[in-house]
Amino acid sequence: MTRREAAAAAGAVLVLLAAAGCTTAARPGGGTPTVTSAPASPTASGNSHGWSKQRLKGAIAKHTGVTRTAKPNVLNGLVGAVFTRNADGDHFCTASVVDSAGLNLIVTAAHCVWDPKLGQRSDLVFIPGYRNGDTPSGVWPLVAVTVDNGWKDHADPDVDVAFAVVQAQNGQQVQQVLGANKLGVNRGYQLPVRITGYPGSSDVPITCSNNTTEQSPTQVRIDCPDYTGGTSGSPWVTDFDPDTRTGTVVGVIGGYQQGGDSPDTSYSSYFGDRVQVLYDRATQ
Repeated sequence: MTRREAAAAAGAVLVLLAAAGCTTAARPGGGTPTVTSAPASPTASGNSHGWSKQRLKGAIAKHTGVTRTAKPNVLNGLVGAVFTRNADGDHFCTASVVDSAGLNLIVTAAHCVWDPKLGQRSDLVFIPGYRNGDTPSGVWPLVAVTVDNGWKDHADPDVDVAFAVVQAQNGQQVQQVLGANKLGVNRGYQLPVRITGYPGSSDVPITCSNNTTEQSPTQVRIDCPDYTGGTSGSPWVTDFDPDTRTGTVVGVIGGYQQGGDSPDTSYSSYFGDRVQVLYDRATQ
């Protein structure tokens, strides 16, 4: 058991979204969310929300490497805690919705859902937008998990990534309810990303933005404080699209040391060709 999991068993454009005041709300059990946003405040230069390029760059620089509570907005609403059975138990990992033809796929770390010695972990549920015991976007059981054979056979840290199909609720798939981030592969090692996840010791998510760096040809790292147990599987999101209010997932906390043994530095398996093959298998 890694330090992150042990702690759980015991707890740049992306800044624009939060500043714009966008929020989501959904009926319990997977109802369709309602998107609300603060009124646009056009400036003389035509920028909505009053955000000039200069102001945006300043805001991003101010928040780089700073961890804070994640606001209940559209982008953060794609992220959820992974529980055993239901919301009454402990959450020990994080996952997020990723775009798929079936509209029913989430991405997380392989070590969250598959033990090489015991096989697939059963009775897991994904609860997006979980906060303080509330399940505003429903509870979504995991019904099928896809991991690389390298992880199955010997816990290869270079493929500590998993895709899972979640069961439809109230006749709707999870992507129909929430939307989804795109999957990004072979995007390189140095990218501005935002990471949102659920520490096992907290019932609200945290978020942090920073630039990634190369740990090795098969691993990427990022410095963001306080990513303790429970944050494994947290998505690394880049290329925020202000129209869809979603982005592109280029990593998840995992990989080297199953995410790292320090809460201030996290790792991800590099999203390259093997992750693309894994995604293709999961969506067949």
